[in-house]
Amino acid sequence: MTRVSPFRSPLLLGFDRLEEVLDQMSKSQSDGYPPYNVIQLSEDRIRITLAVAGFSSDDLDIMVEGNQLHIKGGQTDDPAAVYLHRGIAARQFQRTFVLAEGINVEDAMLESGLLHIDVIRPDPADRVRKIAIRATPEAARRATRLKTARAGGA
Repeated sequence: MTRVSPFRSPLLLGFDRLEEVLDQMSKSQSDGYPPYNVIQLSEDRIRITLAVAGFSSDDLDIMVEGNQLHIKGGQTDDPAAVYLHRGIAARQFQRTFVLAEGINVEDAMLESGLLHIDVIRPDPADRVRKIAIRATPEAARRATRLKTARAGGA
């Protein structure tokens, strides 16, 4: 049975990769570590907070690639340490968020084991613009002749 995608509509221009991104995100988010919150700070500001206890800023990497925000963390073991009991493992993680068009990462800070990443969502009113319609040179000449003919006949 063939699955018909709603994203293949000719009315949804530029959304052809959206289904691929959604599939990729659902596959990559199977691990729940590290836990995170997404908080709306204001109309145009969002904060992503990840619980990264035990990580320093040197252990973390934040990168925006296209419309994806990648957060990676990696801890290394102390090779000189002799553990009598080991209950805290050095962990690695990668968490990816898909950003809507126009969303920008503004700031990131590490505070008390929490990594805060602030993003800004632009005001949609700022993105509305009128598109001028140009006439081809031939259409402009035709319009001029038509106006002249109407003015002469009146």
